[in-house]
Amino acid sequence: MANWFVNEGLSIFVILVWLGINAFLFEHFYFVYLDKKFYYTRQLTGDALSWARASAACLNFNCLLILLPVCRNLLSFLRGSCQCFSRNVTRQLDRNLTFHKLVAYMIALHTAIHTIAHLFNLERFMDGQLDNHDTIQYTLSQIGNIEGQAYLNPIRSNDTNPTLIAFTTIAGLTGVVITLALILIITSSMEVIRRSYFEVFWYIHHLFVIFFIGLVFHGAGRIVRGQTNLNASDPELCAKEFKTWGQNISCPVPEFAGNPPMTWKWVVGPMFLYLCERLVRFWRSMQKVVITKVVTHPSKTIELQMKKKGWKMEVGQYVFLQCPSISQFEWHPFTLTSAPEEDYFSVHIRIVGDWTQKLFTAYGGDKTDFQEAWKMPKMAVDGPFGTASEDVFRYDAVMLVGAGIGVTPFASILKSVWYRYSNNVTEPKLKRIYFYWVCRETNAFEWFADLLRSLEAQMAEKGNADFLSYNIYLTKWDDNEAAHFALTHDEKKDPITGLEKKTLYGRPNWENEFKTIGSNHPNTKVGVFLCGPEALAKTLSKQCNSSSDANPLGVQFIFNKENF
Repeated sequence: MANWFVNEGLSIFVILVWLGINAFLFEHFYFVYLDKKFYYTRQLTGDALSWARASAACLNFNCLLILLPVCRNLLSFLRGSCQCFSRNVTRQLDRNLTFHKLVAYMIALHTAIHTIAHLFNLERFMDGQLDNHDTIQYTLSQIGNIEGQAYLNPIRSNDTNPTLIAFTTIAGLTGVVITLALILIITSSMEVIRRSYFEVFWYIHHLFVIFFIGLVFHGAGRIVRGQTNLNASDPELCAKEFKTWGQNISCPVPEFAGNPPMTWKWVVGPMFLYLCERLVRFWRSMQKVVITKVVTHPSKTIELQMKKKGWKMEVGQYVFLQCPSISQFEWHPFTLTSAPEEDYFSVHIRIVGDWTQKLFTAYGGDKTDFQEAWKMPKMAVDGPFGTASEDVFRYDAVMLVGAGIGVTPFASILKSVWYRYSNNVTEPKLKRIYFYWVCRETNAFEWFADLLRSLEAQMAEKGNADFLSYNIYLTKWDDNEAAHFALTHDEKKDPITGLEKKTLYGRPNWENEFKTIGSNHPNTKVGVFLCGPEALAKTLSKQCNSSSDANPLGVQFIFNKENF
């Protein structure tokens, strides 16, 4: 439990504070609309008024938050500022997309409550116009018929219907538009659509612009109204005298005014920050990027090496790439595989979709002859942005776990380690690296094996072969490959990677691995870094907690995952 709090305590605290603020706002505004000021409004609408306004307050709060986790430059700035704080504070910034999704779900929930409550309100407003003349609802609905008199019931005639009101008022029309935009944004963000049809997700997600415009203007119609002359006409005393309103001085006709729009006050700050964010991205995208080298690797992977004036990076960071010749609007994230010590920056891109296939073709990946660099299509780069991997050198020992192409952030880290050892620049904090790479096909190892071979030789030359411990796992093979592995098993070097250490077959036994590492590093915080699928993330997260709790040597495993 103690280690669970180390790994998850601050995250849970943040979530509980967020939920607490939502609960407080809902309860507070629910009771605000039970106030005497809205007594007559409730005579028309019932309790649905409080439900609608309470959910609206929560919507305002969550719409304030929804843009902040996707302000990448802001997060990178905060990450740099948080280096003086504990690792737990920095790790919260790595969960920005998780929080973004949670806030989106909360917006969807309160949108449903708000919409359903207002549908009841419209029906009851309509009933007020249709009631017989002896009811207070009918009397309240007639207020506003006299010129210069403010109305309470927004439905001004009994020959209309709620559907017409929904499409002819500012609140109704904007409400329909932002609800449809929200439905499209959320459905297109489902994992299956985002993975298989990224372009659909990308374009539809930009409906958030329409969503926020509609949100700002949603309350401009001031449909929800409260009484303004409470001192002259106390509703608790005068409600029963509704038939004689205006006929005696003690109970004049109630006067009403709409609530001023409040949503813009909640969202104008985040909208301004996000606008600045997009301006910074646009400015970066206009800076010249030179493609210096394009390398085609096995396993449908292409490497782009680039240069950009004033470029600075840290290990494990990522960038967004845009190729205007493919699309003027699409930006895709890729982890940097180069090290800060190199005079260029690079990405390795696996060809898995339409955009990456077009990129592969545009940069001559399907050609065998030499390509002139100046003939390559223009590339726009936004970044770099920080990730969890930046904290690698803040631990005494680390476990780096990559699955498939998820090895890319660790290429940057291992390259940086190689350069530091080559230049005799030792890292005062990091003493040991445990590297695990899990792959399904042998071709995937080829482009990364050269780096590992260099590191293997460098560490041996420096007399520090134990600094880097690596394990490569192959999880899928056919009968022919199995026969070849068996015949070459006794050779000095591995037949797949050419490394001294042999490739392992199957999946790692994480429990045994954690026990071994824990015994090697008593009373130490070990950073566990993963770039891979969610299923593996859950496994490692649970193993970090259980191994720390069960370890008598005081080892704590701190879980970190790449999210972008």
